[in-house]
Amino acid sequence: MTRPRIALLGRFTESASALRYRGVVSSRALLDLIWVAGGDPVTLLPGADPAALDWAARLRGFDGVVLAGGGDIDPARYGGDAEHESVYDVDAVQDESDITLAAYCLTNGVPVLAVCRGLHVVNVVRGGTLVVDMDENHRHMVQRVPLGPEARVLGLTGDSVEISCYHHQAIDRLGTGMRIVSAAEDGTPEAIAIDGPGWAAGVQWHPEDTWSTDAQQVALMATFVAAASEANSPA
Repeated sequence: MTRPRIALLGRFTESASALRYRGVVSSRALLDLIWVAGGDPVTLLPGADPAALDWAARLRGFDGVVLAGGGDIDPARYGGDAEHESVYDVDAVQDESDITLAAYCLTNGVPVLAVCRGLHVVNVVRGGTLVVDMDENHRHMVQRVPLGPEARVLGLTGDSVEISCYHHQAIDRLGTGMRIVSAAEDGTPEAIAIDGPGWAAGVQWHPEDTWSTDAQQVALMATFVAAASEANSPA
């Protein structure tokens, strides 16, 4: 059986022990999770020139897209305080690549799973805003959150799920066509169903952190991979 090909935009890094230069990387844990869930992950290079942003061409042969975690989006893109001392790793090329990729996928029905920063990107694309720095950051936090009935669209079952978080920002004003299906005790949106012509959803947490011991995280990714496979199956 052919595995559906899943595209991820790489994240810029200033150093990596296996390289002599700056790099473009994807989380190994996230790639492992996509593979275990039945997909074949491929990291793409972010870029600023028109060819790099031609997603119709670049996504040929791919079945779905994971918008991965990473540094902060430039707050200027959603009317936030771009000079806030907490903001880190802002990169204009990374932002433009992520935002145009998310917009293309949501408009053209390419299945999307958005993770942490990826969810923030989708929210900004849909006209929403972010909390630039939470009063209480969710870094190195594991918590249990309740699940509403709509969580089944993400492949999540039961009354709750345990999640591993690492973020200091969160959704503030929710973007158009986005519905909260799980929120933390402090009100932070944790799982989002996203309206569009194709399967799309997002989570604030990092499913790659705990997939090896939590079947719910594998089910989440497997639901996305199955939707990607179905979307591109011959009629």
